[in-house]
Amino acid sequence: MRKIKYKKGRKLQPYNLEYTGIHKTKDSEMQLFVYDDLNLAEYEDFKVSNLDNFIEKQKTNWVNIHGLNNVEWLKSIGNYFKIDNFMLADILNTTRRTKLEESHEFLFFNIKSLLPAEHSDNISVEQISFLIKDGVLISFQEKRSDFFTHIRERIRTHSGLVREKKADYLLYILLDAIMENFYITLENEEDKVEDLINLTKKSVDPIILENIEKHRDNFNFLKRSIIPLRDSLYDIKSVKDDNIFNAMELDTFSFFSRLHQKSLELLEQIESDMGSLESASNFFFSAQTHKMNEIMKTLTIVSAIFIPLTFIVGVYGMNFENLPELKYQYGYHTVMGFMFLIVIGMIIYFKKRRWF
Repeated sequence: MRKIKYKKGRKLQPYNLEYTGIHKTKDSEMQLFVYDDLNLAEYEDFKVSNLDNFIEKQKTNWVNIHGLNNVEWLKSIGNYFKIDNFMLADILNTTRRTKLEESHEFLFFNIKSLLPAEHSDNISVEQISFLIKDGVLISFQEKRSDFFTHIRERIRTHSGLVREKKADYLLYILLDAIMENFYITLENEEDKVEDLINLTKKSVDPIILENIEKHRDNFNFLKRSIIPLRDSLYDIKSVKDDNIFNAMELDTFSFFSRLHQKSLELLEQIESDMGSLESASNFFFSAQTHKMNEIMKTLTIVSAIFIPLTFIVGVYGMNFENLPELKYQYGYHTVMGFMFLIVIGMIIYFKKRRWF
């Protein structure tokens, strides 16, 4: 079983940027949305040097980057937006925990997106980073995926509030989409756990216990992923109270409070599911113990039945010349009948005592 956990990353110096993820063959691409309530422009396949021609400061700008393996290209993006190497290192190092950094100039959010792996009980992990700076939201994804497809459609079709709001609201709906992946992953785990619980009531195959432990690891991994997210979302409240990050509008903080509440709900559900797994594990051991007790009871009853028969056979197997029944014409039939009656009598007695 592959244990799912945060890998212990190598210590990388900030000036030695290196992508530590597994998607090293994915092409690096950039997509730009520039919009407000009235207008929308969408750009793809352009060079970093052309960003000045497309970005409009008075509108909301979303730069979406897929693929992190082209480090030199990412450095050029970092130079354009004046992103320091420490932050670029956090973007490229996929072993880092979820974190939040904020100042007057920027807000940086680093998060893990989880989804069930196909044809496996494992969990697929992708790191996604967000940076709001000078009214521009930059998202960094390890590979092209459909996490945000519905958000792009909402922008294109002017659905909901997204075109009326700024980059901070866009960050909220992007984070909300990632949290929906947590719900999908959790629901998938719950379905498998429910099947395991039903299976423990029918079988005591040891593979069931192995699967229980595998899903317990998955729930622990989910928990370790959500706890830093919960703490980061709570920290956004301090941004509001301290008035540190000026680009975030006051009415947007309530949306992040909803995300914080969702993280608490996820953690509560995980605790409940882990309790169900613990009950399934206890039931498995109880069923296994009960089955062993039934086997031992059967063997004990069989042994108890044969004890008097063994005694009688032992008596008549002794080499004494003057045993009374040896010369009797019907001695064999009498002894065999007596032994048969003992067996029947003991079975009746055990039945009345409900020993089997």
